Amino acid sequence: MISYKMLFKLFVLISISCIGGCATSTHYNSSVVQYLYPDQSEPIQASKIPMLSLPLKVGIAFVPETTSDRKHYGTIFYGPALFSGSSSLTEKDKMSLMQEVSEHFKKYEFVKSIELIPSAYLRPKGSFSNLDQLRTMFGLDVIALISFDQSQFVDEGFSSISYWTLIGAYLVKGEKNDTHTMLDAAVYHILGRKMMFRAPGVSQIKSKATPVNLTEQARLDSLAGFKEASKDLMANLDAQLQLFKEKVKESPQDFKIAHKPGYTGGGKLDAIFLILVLVIGGLRLWTLKKSDA
Repeated sequence: MISYKMLFKLFVLISISCIGGCATSTHYNSSVVQYLYPDQSEPIQASKIPMLSLPLKVGIAFVPETTSDRKHYGTIFYGPALFSGSSSLTEKDKMSLMQEVSEHFKKYEFVKSIELIPSAYLRPKGSFSNLDQLRTMFGLDVIALISFDQSQFVDEGFSSISYWTLIGAYLVKGEKNDTHTMLDAAVYHILGRKMMFRAPGVSQIKSKATPVNLTEQARLDSLAGFKEASKDLMANLDAQLQLFKEKVKESPQDFKIAHKPGYTGGGKLDAIFLILVLVIGGLRLWTLKKSDA
């Protein structure tokens, strides 16, 4: 005769075999390439050398979200639904992240003003025609297009099942959450149809949660991932801006520099431009003197 104890052990083993190996992954992303070049295999080429008129009016915007999917591995999914069809970033979150980027740009004297562009103004697959509209509406010279890619993986393993009790389901953290996030800021000269530079930011968040608050923890991890990636993005913006200055200095044929009426410069970027003009002028003067001799 089978005892109650043996039946209980058998029930536990069956439960573990049926539920113990479940895992769920979610993925959200937006793409600058799909936004700017939706129906083209080759990027639009600049028709002429872009003119950078200092000080610049800069716009910052998130490109529309393009893909979102959820995959489930295992036999039974007992936890709350993680997938809502879109990322956890609300419009308020996006504006907050764009504000952080704008604060970074404000310290440069060659930036006159910064506009935070709401998501409603960007059309999916809007391409440069959409950017032209934004340029007219907000008076922009360049725009920083922010895209993202975030994946979340939840492994619902034995650690959570072994504590599945009326109290343990609320108090014991057994789920393993892993959130990978990448932010990318691509700065484009709108009229010139040319990317000036780009800067990435990445993060990885690991945490645990109870089965009951799994959805809440996943959302918190998602937002934390974006915030950590934005910090990395800020640091990389400085580095990429320095590289762009060197690029302008070494390849003056790629960009032309002009000052708007009333602007005398004074920022670090202007100093490099001034040196560049003096060097080119000096070479021309030396060439003329040599030809006269």
